[in-house]
Amino acid sequence: MLKSLILILMGGVLINNYVLQRFLGICPFLGVSKKLKQASGMGVAVTFVMLCATAATWPVQTYILEPNGLGYLQTIAFILIIAALVQFVEIVMKKFIPALHRSLGIYLPLITTNCAVLGVTINNITDGYGFLESMVSSLGVGIGFLLAMVLFAGVRSRIENCPAPKSFQGLPVTLVAASIVSLAFFGFTGIVTNVIEKIFG
Repeated sequence: MLKSLILILMGGVLINNYVLQRFLGICPFLGVSKKLKQASGMGVAVTFVMLCATAATWPVQTYILEPNGLGYLQTIAFILIIAALVQFVEIVMKKFIPALHRSLGIYLPLITTNCAVLGVTINNITDGYGFLESMVSSLGVGIGFLLAMVLFAGVRSRIENCPAPKSFQGLPVTLVAASIVSLAFFGFTGIVTNVIEKIFG
């Protein structure tokens, strides 16, 4: 059980990173990764929303939608739940962390439409995870999102200090850098699995 949970967690962080491997959540990844503080704030907010969304959507799917033959309402129900949670996070941030709330600006409400949040809640159901497995999966995906944001914020800070050809300045060089970071994560696929297999047998 512990081995499978660790594999799920590490899979979400490194192997199946939603931003760099599945290309979900690209909008905040490109929009809020210019500064480390903004990137880490967005990563923590998204992780929190993912955990809360999973804690709310899994019981709704398992105990309300499926038993009553309403599985076709899954996407709509999940979006409504995520939207309510994002509003809650925005209110809390505005009250207790106003500086971060102002720096995130329009990108905080965009968590509602962040396909990574919706994707992890639906994939947890599709993969047949139980409640604990779903929470671990969401935590892994959230940490993976935070890791991608922080790493790319560092990369972008270096890009700004390096001269680039005029045709590459702005979004083109950002996308090239994102693709290189994404390629780096492909190397974790075999390494993580082999290490965990050696540890747990």
